[in-house]
This record gives sequence, structure tokens and C-alpha cells, in this order.
Amino acid sequence: MIIPALDLIDGMVVRLHQGDYGQQRDYGRDPLPRLQDYEAQGAQLLHLVDLTGAKDPAKRQIALIQKLVAGVNVPVQVGGGVRSEDDVAALLDAGVARVVVGSTAVKAPQDVQRWFQRFGADALVLALDVRIDDAGNKQVAVSGWQENSGVTLETLVESYLPAGLKHVLCTDISRDGTLSGSNVALYDEVCARYPQVAFQSSGGIGDLADIRALRGSGVGGVIVGRALLEGKFNVTEAIQCWQNG
Repeated sequence: MIIPALDLIDGMVVRLHQGDYGQQRDYGRDPLPRLQDYEAQGAQLLHLVDLTGAKDPAKRQIALIQKLVAGVNVPVQVGGGVRSEDDVAALLDAGVARVVVGSTAVKAPQDVQRWFQRFGADALVLALDVRIDDAGNKQVAVSGWQENSGVTLETLVESYLPAGLKHVLCTDISRDGTLSGSNVALYDEVCARYPQVAFQSSGGIGDLADIRALRGSGVGGVIVGRALLEGKFNVTEAIQCWQNG
């Protein structure tokens, strides 16, 4: 499926280039009409990133998220600075369908595996941001991509399979926000290796050909952010391309 995404800072729709808060592009203070438009065009799942909350969990945009989730009739998954069980509970209480967990899943796996027991595997998405090194190792980055964790994608996924892992959002950092195409080989490989996990691709979608290229990869969802904001194509076109090629 096609998963339209918005990144939010202080109520503003933004894009960061490769996670850098210093390279922020603003797209206006109208997240709800955008989400409603994406839904009207056929989106069946929406993705939000609370970048304010990612930077400072005390400033999480819960009221805004609650308003946005209530304003659409399709499920919404939300990430950004989810560091504790209380963070997960607060987002689920706000009406969020799935909570996206990033760095904490790498840094505190025992804690996050307990969240799987409490909330169920369907309520959690592991966001694994990978930097592929010269030897081809898929290093998982943490803390807004500032540091490598020293853990590979495969090691991390396998550590969560006993907890019932169902959803993984996998980003190739080098492609994020570039509109230069997805790392199709990465998704081919991980989807074939872990067929029990629904992978979402993220990073690099710039035109419909990039969506078409992922059709045979095995990914369950394709996250599209900047390309929609910049009018490279619309949600309807993306869905048609995903379904029909």
C-alpha cells in the first residue's frame, strides 16, 4: 500500500534533509487538510512524525496528533521520540493505530520487548534506519542518525522475532529526502529473508517509476513524503501505480 507521510514541527508541515534540523523546509500549517486530501484520494494508512517530540519528549504534540487522528477515518501510525512505555500508551490513547519506535528499540531492547507483551505486536512498528557500509553491512543508526549503534539490521530483527515482530519501517538513510529512488535491493533482500514481517520502505521516492520499482520487492507499504508535498505525483496516481504498475 501507499502510505503518505507528514513530518511535523510545532504544528508546521516540514521536511528535514537526511534528519538534519538545520536543513528544514516548511510546507505550511495545514496538516489536517493535507491528511484529509490524502484519505480522499484513497490512502488507507497515514504516517506522522512528531519531530518536536523527537527532539524533546516533554514537548510532544499530543493535542495536535489527537486532532489529526480524529479528523480522518483511516488508521494513523505515529513516531518521533518514543522512549518509554508511557509514550506508547499516550499515543494509543490519543487514537493512534500504531506507534513507531526507533532508537529506543535499539538501545533498550528488553524494555521494548515488554511493550510487545503489553500492547501487542500489531500496535508497534520498529523504525530501523540503516547506513550501508563499504562491506555491505546494514548498520542501524540511532539518535536521529547521529551515531551508528554497532548493530546490524538482521541482528535486530532476529532479536524481536520471538516477541512477535510484525511491522518494520526500514529507511536507507542515504536515500532519505533525496527523491533519487529507493534502495530496491535492500528491500528485496530483507523481505525474502523475513517473510513473516511486513516491511515498509522509506526514503528516496521521487517519481512513479520509483514506486513501480518496489512492486516486486515484497514490501507491504511504501512511505511517500516529500514527493507528494512537491507535487511530483498525487496519492491516487501512486496507488494506481502500486496496484497496476
